Amino acid sequence: MASSISLLSEDQFQCSICRNVFTEPVSTPCGHNFCKACISGYWDTTSLCQCPMCKHNFYIRPELKTNTTLRDVADHFKRKRVRDESLHRAGKGVCDVYMGNLEDRIMCKKHNTLIELFCRTDQMCVCQFCTETDHKTHHIVHLEEECGERKAQLEKTEAQVQQMIQERMQKGWEIKHSVELSKRDAEREITDRMQVFTDLVHSIERSQAVLIEVVEEKQKAAEKRAEGFITELEQEINELLRRSTELKQLSHTEDHLHLLQSSPSLCTPPNAKNWSEISIHTELMNVRRVLRSSVSELEEKTRKAFSELMEKCNKAMEKFPDKLKIPDNLKSMQQYAVDVTLDPDTANPFLGLSADGKQVSIGQTWNVRPDNPKRFVSRCILGKEGFSSGRFYYEVQVKGRNCWELGVARESINRSIERYLLVNLYDEGLPLTPEGGFWTVGQKKEHMYYTDIIHKANTSPSVTLKLEKLQKVGVFVDYEEGQVSFYNVETTAHIFSFTGCNFTEKLYPFFDCGIHDNNDQALIISPVSHTD
Repeated sequence: MASSISLLSEDQFQCSICRNVFTEPVSTPCGHNFCKACISGYWDTTSLCQCPMCKHNFYIRPELKTNTTLRDVADHFKRKRVRDESLHRAGKGVCDVYMGNLEDRIMCKKHNTLIELFCRTDQMCVCQFCTETDHKTHHIVHLEEECGERKAQLEKTEAQVQQMIQERMQKGWEIKHSVELSKRDAEREITDRMQVFTDLVHSIERSQAVLIEVVEEKQKAAEKRAEGFITELEQEINELLRRSTELKQLSHTEDHLHLLQSSPSLCTPPNAKNWSEISIHTELMNVRRVLRSSVSELEEKTRKAFSELMEKCNKAMEKFPDKLKIPDNLKSMQQYAVDVTLDPDTANPFLGLSADGKQVSIGQTWNVRPDNPKRFVSRCILGKEGFSSGRFYYEVQVKGRNCWELGVARESINRSIERYLLVNLYDEGLPLTPEGGFWTVGQKKEHMYYTDIIHKANTSPSVTLKLEKLQKVGVFVDYEEGQVSFYNVETTAHIFSFTGCNFTEKLYPFFDCGIHDNNDQALIISPVSHTD
């Protein structure tokens, strides 16, 4: 059978959809053969169930069975290809003088003998004849011996790498533990300081109440004393009026004897109190002056105490690393830039990815990809690396696309719901809200027949954003603070932030290319150029 298969061409056993050798080939009722994943994926994307080759329509989706004969032939070609590629790589591993062209042994091209030795001087594999000519004086050992030493060296290096991994894992745990301790200490310190300030305020309020009471009592005492002074003054005034009347009467009398007998006692002023030194206002002014002086002194002491406290707090905060400070602008957030690469295992088959995993766009054809529970039914894709702590930032070029969504998604999101329904491509099936595990903003046409572009933050309900068409978007996440922020990288302007989020799972960068819309510009993960 092998000899008869060798007469056949590999092109005769290629799927017409993926253009590769059949993988699990199945036959349709009309007699054509396809990869099972290819024909299943093709039928999943169209409302009609028809053969891609002859366009024969099936009103009921046929039950596909594996063509075992075709599968065995296809597997033969696959194994042959793997074997040929292995031999080719083996030949690449020897120096230019040698080339492997046999399955079981590598032969010396120059002497056509088995390569069984290794020249440590030139670091190359050689045959026995090579050691007697070009490598005569060199340090020669058997391949097995060199391989043994190389394996020992590799094991030693691998052990060192494992040690480095353990050390870094330990250091990472120490840092996380330190942050947790710092967080608890900070919370406890804030609680204690708040209690101190609360007690201080209560103490000041009590002192204020006592002070007000003292001033009011002083005022009442001053008023009472003033009333006594007024009563005494009224008495003296009445006495003086009586004396004045007597003096007037005596000065007009014609009785000389009476005048002379009475004048000695009336000619001298009566003994009266000296009121010039009495001043209620002065006493109250003295109290007010003492109070003002005391309050001013208290304010100065309080201000000085607060200044010393803030200085101590600032010096203590300087000991914390910058990464414990919350960034407040785009430049600060860009320092947390991470290298994001797209995960092909999550990509919808209609998405086309670049070789470096930095660009994604909607393709013209179905890309055959293995069945995977992580794969989106809708035209979405995630980044490879997830984040469960700390801060991270990345930028995406959206220039040239009318429809896109960006942000982060939790690991357990539902990937089996179609994002855009068949009835109306602009009716959303997959909700991109925080309730569904997405924190995203996006751009799309207001309607499939309109040209107006709208921007929205996918909250519940969504929030329309007043923005010009964006060129590049920055996405910042602070896991512990529960914050996801979006920025216009070109203008450094803030677009929108989700705050107060409670993250409990890994978060992955999320990309949705939307609908095709005759618009095949790619979403491009861009290197972060730090903003001035």
